[in-house]
Amino acid sequence: MSEPFSVTVVVRGYETDTQGHLNQAVYLQYAEHARWSMLQAGGIRQADLLERNLGPVALEVTVRYRRELRAGDETEVTCVFVWGEGKTFRIEQIIRMADGTVAAEVSGVGGLMDLRRRKLVADPREHFRALAKAPEVFGL
Repeated sequence: MSEPFSVTVVVRGYETDTQGHLNQAVYLQYAEHARWSMLQAGGIRQADLLERNLGPVALEVTVRYRRELRAGDETEVTCVFVWGEGKTFRIEQIIRMADGTVAAEVSGVGGLMDLRRRKLVADPREHFRALAKAPEVFGL
């Protein structure tokens, strides 16, 4: 497994709920932001995927909420792709507060869809390797 990719996100006031902490759904948005930022860091643009009629898809996502986040909190959102065999891969993410406290753990199963056939490609790892300018970002 490679070193986790990470991106900084500061909690914005409009993302909080009536209790003053980050709305539960926004954790998923932070995780999504980190995944797309990782693709960009690895040299894969959304346009590159679309030109090849490919699109990343989330098949399963689990969030474990550990600590509340409040407006103004700075977080680090990590992202690691865990490659296996077959059509899917795992994505492990941690949302940490500036002091290192884990605020949430996001774990998911993803795939790479052939947008014409509407089916998962057989070996997403090879597609990522071929598209990436920096495959090491993805542990390849």
